[in-house]
Amino acid sequence: MQIANQTLTAGTYVSPLDNSFRKAQWRMLLAAMFCYFFFYTGRQTFGFAIPGIQKEFGLSKEVLGWASTSLLWCYAIGQAINGNLGDKFGGRRVMTAGAILSCAANWVVSFAVGFKSLAIPWGINGYFQALGWAPGSRLLSNWWGAGERGKVYGFYVFAAGCASVLSFVTSIIVVNVLHLDWRWIFRLPVLLMLVGGIAFYLIARERPEDLGFKSPDTGVANNNPQEAKAGVADGEPMESSWSRYKAVLSNPRLMIAALAIGFQNAARYGLIVWVPVHFLGKDWAKAADGMIDPAWISVALPVGMAFGALTNGWISDKVFGSKRYKAIVLYMLLGAIASMGMYLLPTSILGLGLLFLAGFFVYGPASSFWALCPDLVGAKRAGTATGVMNFFSYLLAGLGEPLIGRMLDHSGNTSVVFPIVAASCLISAFIAVFIRR
Repeated sequence: MQIANQTLTAGTYVSPLDNSFRKAQWRMLLAAMFCYFFFYTGRQTFGFAIPGIQKEFGLSKEVLGWASTSLLWCYAIGQAINGNLGDKFGGRRVMTAGAILSCAANWVVSFAVGFKSLAIPWGINGYFQALGWAPGSRLLSNWWGAGERGKVYGFYVFAAGCASVLSFVTSIIVVNVLHLDWRWIFRLPVLLMLVGGIAFYLIARERPEDLGFKSPDTGVANNNPQEAKAGVADGEPMESSWSRYKAVLSNPRLMIAALAIGFQNAARYGLIVWVPVHFLGKDWAKAADGMIDPAWISVALPVGMAFGALTNGWISDKVFGSKRYKAIVLYMLLGAIASMGMYLLPTSILGLGLLFLAGFFVYGPASSFWALCPDLVGAKRAGTATGVMNFFSYLLAGLGEPLIGRMLDHSGNTSVVFPIVAASCLISAFIAVFIRR
């Protein structure tokens, strides 16, 4: 590859069908996927730590819900800021910094002695985690054209779904296999994130021009002369941060999508944080009849999420002709049905399949949501748009955590989480209808 590029100067046109360019595209995608594959070990392990934290500190589920919210809201604020930083400074450096800093923050959390020393560094970790997704999306938008965006974001979100699987599995290994206390959940899995971040920095390059290629057609950015000036050209910023934010926030369809993904993410985190509590609690203590540890049944959730994300982006491209809202609405409605199925069968082994389907349909639309960002505002502002959308996404997800925790405290029935998730899915589907791109 390097030999092939030695004869090329920066900006030299190479057809997207050229084998060397194609290999470079896939290398960037796989590098971003590899890095993000480990990111969730830094933020989706909290549910497995809740039983141990409750036992040691005597905190209620509602209070721990607020601790979870501290991460989600700081993550939301970070997304609003860091997406723009990805546009300004490049996704490669910003994403790598997030992996390193989040690893350090998790270790600080592991030394908590009470609520404040738990919630504050967990919130700071949320900001560092926000250095990953939007900057990575920005890099991918540079390398892949509009016609393949649904597929690319499907793979990227698939990596995020697989990251959920990894965070669940490593947490179970720490608690159930190695029999370590909850503190080690924040110490061992995150070392993988550190490795992923360093590898990403060494492999990835910000733009095709960095390897002697010409950028592919990025859709809106190339069709609008004003937007073509956005972002970074030859290493120099040509559009102010304020101009990027103004352009993104004034796009009504993007704002509708941001509200819709907020309820989708509230449903997603309702499952991610509280399903482990449900499966480790008394409601599932004897559900498997000794055949399988209920903790391992919970892994069906992130596995379903991973494959759901992979399919939804492809469906939005191939079946619905890049009309993303149709794929979003379809999966949200099916997610609501699967979640209610889990509520009706809360202690049955048959719930394994429904849990897979709940994850599949609830998380699947994420790939279409993220593909909407460059669709609507162009690749040059994709980082800012992704960050703004993710701000609303985690703002609403954070509101749901203490609400769910309080309802579980009062009802004493952890399966209550599933109708709450179903309601969030239905609201998201209703709002998504109005995207209509």
